[in-house]
Amino acid sequence: MADPTTYRPKTGEIPLNPGVYRFRDAHGRVVYVGKAKNLRSRLNSYFANPAGLMPRTRAMVFTAAGVEWTVVGSELEALQLEYTWIKEFNPRFNVMFRDDKSYPYLAVTMGEKYPRVQVMRGDKKRDTRYFGPFYPAKAIRETVDTLLRVFPVRTCSAGVFRRAESTGRPCLLGYIDKCSAPCVGRISPEDHKQLAGEFCDFMSGEAKRFVSDLERKMAAAVAELDYESAARIRDDIAALKKVFERNTVVLAEDTDADIFALKEDDLEAAVQVFHVRGGRIRGQRGWIVEKVEDMDSADLVEHLLQQVYGEASSSNERIPREVLVPVMPSNEEQVLEWLKGLRGARVEVRVPVRGDKATLLGTVEQNAADALRLHKSRRAGDITTRSAALQELQEALDLPQPLMRIECYDISHVQGTNVVASMVVVEDGLPRKSEYRRFAITGDAARDDTASMYDVISRRFRNYLAGKAPETAEAPAAAGTGTAGTTADDGGSADVGDLQGALMDAAVDVPVADTTTPTPRSRFAYPPNLVVVDGGPPQVAAAARALADLGIDDIFVVGLAKRLEEVWLPESDFPVILPRASEGLFLLQRIRDEAHRFAITFHRQKRGKSMTASALDDIAGLGPAKRKALLKHFGSVKKLKAASNEELLEVPGVGPALAETIRSGLAVLPGNTAAPAVNMATGEILES
Repeated sequence: MADPTTYRPKTGEIPLNPGVYRFRDAHGRVVYVGKAKNLRSRLNSYFANPAGLMPRTRAMVFTAAGVEWTVVGSELEALQLEYTWIKEFNPRFNVMFRDDKSYPYLAVTMGEKYPRVQVMRGDKKRDTRYFGPFYPAKAIRETVDTLLRVFPVRTCSAGVFRRAESTGRPCLLGYIDKCSAPCVGRISPEDHKQLAGEFCDFMSGEAKRFVSDLERKMAAAVAELDYESAARIRDDIAALKKVFERNTVVLAEDTDADIFALKEDDLEAAVQVFHVRGGRIRGQRGWIVEKVEDMDSADLVEHLLQQVYGEASSSNERIPREVLVPVMPSNEEQVLEWLKGLRGARVEVRVPVRGDKATLLGTVEQNAADALRLHKSRRAGDITTRSAALQELQEALDLPQPLMRIECYDISHVQGTNVVASMVVVEDGLPRKSEYRRFAITGDAARDDTASMYDVISRRFRNYLAGKAPETAEAPAAAGTGTAGTTADDGGSADVGDLQGALMDAAVDVPVADTTTPTPRSRFAYPPNLVVVDGGPPQVAAAARALADLGIDDIFVVGLAKRLEEVWLPESDFPVILPRASEGLFLLQRIRDEAHRFAITFHRQKRGKSMTASALDDIAGLGPAKRKALLKHFGSVKKLKAASNEELLEVPGVGPALAETIRSGLAVLPGNTAAPAVNMATGEILES
């Protein structure tokens, strides 16, 4: 655990060249590998404002204890070196589109005396024909089991084959006619190799020829009244058609392509790929990954192609001629050049926009969306998992009551400006989005994170106490806030008015209540069993102090630090460390990340509105209602600046004099040159 400022390199020491960098932890282990066109610009982004980083990026920066870099000659070299290091060090914070298994292929060892059909992984071998890739491997085995009825090729290992040869007795498959039993001489080596060749021809797409041949044989058997043979051939035809239908042609039969699609949110991404060989879908595969950096879809596609095809570099036949993607990868030229070097021939990477390929890409995208939705529902919707997580948290934190409701708070800002906070709610392990709240923080409360956290907790639970007021004798005053609590018998008009102001800041969708009669705030009436704050001991202490000042002593507070995901308790010198695979820790992480996402979204909206409003704030005679009407009519300040006098007059409430004021005010905004004075009646330009 290290503070990023302790190992941040001096800006002048970082070169401006392209290169690859590695973050290492205190034990020297590589925890993250990345590349950059400009090393100085990229590395400075990690240290400028850690609070604004993605959750996993922030965790990586605080986990690392040092950073080093290697300058390379080009962006292509950076791409190659980045993949090499990711494969070598397997960094825990890198996005990984790989699993622990290679792609399974259906292989026929035509180089052997008695060819064998088997499922193979890893590097390809000489004199062996491969079909695939298939995924999952179960699909290949089902296909082989069906085809052995018609093409009884050997599938046994060398040891089983030698044992059958020595004993003169075939294995079980030989007895049930799913192997021609070359081990005991039932078929000659030549005929067995021909049978294996026919198996390969069928898998290569010549299924119709074999079905037609069998149909003719069945008709001949029926003509000779050999109904037993005809029935057996009929079953063989059904078996071939079953396999044939499983591998229906979806594209032109000369098409070899991999089709990738992804579905993402702020925290995770789901990727699906369909492998099309000979126009048929031979396999499907998918991954769910956590985002490490604030990367867009193009960056994800680049990492995806890099890792999937980097694994296939030992066999260039595994890289198809065509790769279809939802968006072109970043560093497009370098990725294409890299793939060309791996395959030894040109690889076309493109985004299909129409036709069968675009339709198939839509199907893959639907699979990705379904996979992401299923992933989230399984983790959050499994009642057993949720119960285990809540029970584990209760025991780890030594809490006396079950965690029926958890609230999490996060602060978001950019260098102290547009400070906002979020509150997300989880009940019985499931999010209650209708009870999420957003807080705008101003004044002294915005000076730092601890003051902001104190302010937010105070406001939320002051509202909770006010909601309880009609049912209790008295709500305690909010110490240090300057606002008295509302009592049940005093009408409370002034205090409820203050409460309305807090509610308008805190919860954008809470209706304003009648100020003459205290009304219970039902949405704030339910206190949480646990308050989680995004931060370490300072933020936890601020939240605990806010509750104590309000006289609340039955709500527990913890903080989840972003460094090593430690859980901090108030007035504790040491954190609670939950296991990395803990369901309780996963629940806390999801709540914290959701609070961060919700806060960031509100911060961006607020910042955007403030930037838009500032352009109109200084125009005399333009109040909030007219500013809103102008923005609604034109859609943006940019279009408003370009509007003519006649277009301005179309806005309700805007007359000729105000239109002239608006045009003059917008023309002299910072960054604009002053517009000449115009006679609004004649349109004549006046001299200055």
